[in-house]
Amino acid sequence: MADNLTTATAMTKNARISPYKVRQVLELIRGKSAEKAVTILKFSDKKAARMILKVLNSAMANAEHNYGMDLDKLYVAEAFANQGPMMKRFRPVSMGRAHPYVHKTSHITVTLGERHQEEKK
Repeated sequence: MADNLTTATAMTKNARISPYKVRQVLELIRGKSAEKAVTILKFSDKKAARMILKVLNSAMANAEHNYGMDLDKLYVAEAFANQGPMMKRFRPVSMGRAHPYVHKTSHITVTLGERHQEEKK
C-alpha cells in the first residue's frame, strides 16, 4: 500500500470470535475490489463473514462520506484481525473441581484504498 494515497479505515473491537476464525475469511477478500468483497462475504456461511461485512460497509461509507472517494474504484488494501482481551471463565467438573477456559475476542480492521486505472486488474 502506498503511503501517499488516501485510505479509509474501519474497525471493530472486542468482537466475540476467535481471531483465527476471522483471518480465514479475511484471506478471501484481501486485495479484491470492494464490490467483489461484499459479494464474497454475503455468500459465505461463516459467522466471521457477517462481522467483516459490517466493518467493510462502514469503511466504504467512511471512504465516500469523509474522503469523497469513488465507490467503484475502492479495493481492500489491508484487512487483518488482532487478538483482543480474553474473557476467563470456569466450568464445574466432577468432584467439586473447576476447569478454566477462555472466550477469545478480536479486533477486526479493514482499510480501503482507491485503485487508479494503471493498477486495475
